[in-house]
Amino acid sequence: MTRHSMHCAVETTTPDGVFSGIGAPRAFSRHGARRFVGALLLLSVSATGCNVDRLLEIETPSRVAEQNYLVPQNAALIVSSSVADFECAFGAYVVVSALGAGEFVDGSQTASRWSYDRRDVLPTDAHYSTFGCAAIGVYTPISTARFTNDQASTALAGWTDQQVPNRQKLIATSAALAGYSLILLGEGFCTGVLNVGPELTSAQLFDSAITRFTAAISAAQAANDQNLLNLAYVGRARAARDKGDLGSAAADAARVPADFVYNATSSTTAARRNNRVFAQNNSGSAVTVAPAYRNMTVGGSPDPRVPTEDAGRKAGDQVNALWWQKKYSSLSAPLPIATGIEARLILAQARGGAEGVLILNQLRAAAGLPLLTATEVANFGATLQEERNRWLWLQGNRWYDMRLANIPQVPAPGSPYPKGGVYGDQRCWPLPDAEKLANPNF
Repeated sequence: MTRHSMHCAVETTTPDGVFSGIGAPRAFSRHGARRFVGALLLLSVSATGCNVDRLLEIETPSRVAEQNYLVPQNAALIVSSSVADFECAFGAYVVVSALGAGEFVDGSQTASRWSYDRRDVLPTDAHYSTFGCAAIGVYTPISTARFTNDQASTALAGWTDQQVPNRQKLIATSAALAGYSLILLGEGFCTGVLNVGPELTSAQLFDSAITRFTAAISAAQAANDQNLLNLAYVGRARAARDKGDLGSAAADAARVPADFVYNATSSTTAARRNNRVFAQNNSGSAVTVAPAYRNMTVGGSPDPRVPTEDAGRKAGDQVNALWWQKKYSSLSAPLPIATGIEARLILAQARGGAEGVLILNQLRAAAGLPLLTATEVANFGATLQEERNRWLWLQGNRWYDMRLANIPQVPAPGSPYPKGGVYGDQRCWPLPDAEKLANPNF
């Protein structure tokens, strides 16, 4: 708890990424409860006229009993808190995975970040493992989002519709975002851990994600919420595709309309709430669009799916040229978590052949783009990967696509890294030592 003497404000939220036992069940009680009790403390401060002595007597929010927070009357707050956890973690993942996949190049002077786009992250590195989402850490924020959404789902399952208004909608939301958190763990990391459990493969994490999405689908159907239903269908299709089950992936993807979009919200109210892509690139000059994505064309004209602009100056490191992405226009621009376009791309991959070509051409035609050339049709596999590359640019998909399809890395492994060392051949991040040291299974 921090006191600011001039304004007598009380900061009770957890500093991003500071948890002991990253995958442990403690994460939610320390994170979610701090937010809730923090709001109560602020109300108390207003009512008592800034009595500092009384503030010093208040029990620290991290010690608030979980049972006092996880009660039906807090259901909406619990879910909104867990949604916020996911949205911040997701934004960080989009940026960090873009560095690993070669969509972005690091433009900062912060050496601890360079391993992301140098592709040589070590399990001892703190930045990726314990830093918060606003500082583009990934493991702790994603693990926290997974836990808080799972715990919200479990709590909601134990309450009734009479106790909690819109309970099924809340279940669908938290279950779906728990599923997406598991997808990010499975796609981003070589292995993972849940609740201080054993080490899990990516395939096992995808199976766990499918379980959450199935629960979300049932709840969304009960709530008659088509938006959440489509979110869960896209998520389950993505998890099935990730593990190689194209039949199941196609069945779910076919249910989603092409114009569907489900966004993570962003705002300027706090750094944690910013659109992380815009904050890191356009505002912060800490990342720059990689050369391969600058001035992309399709049919001889600029490709509107990959809009970029030369900033005419160096990035923050004074080494790399700064190029801006133009896909997200502000700090408050939403980030798509799931789209109907992604579902159509999954369906095209699963169906292949003439039907796959038709799906890709339908997407292009709807966007006013030229249809596939004969050469693109003849090389459908490579064409599909490139269509995913452009349609899903800066949405957090490319990192796992590189791994799944063994797409050549650019720059090639062994090439000199401009700020020191050489590029590695990493295609997933290792399980952090911070997790292993807190886990009795290791």
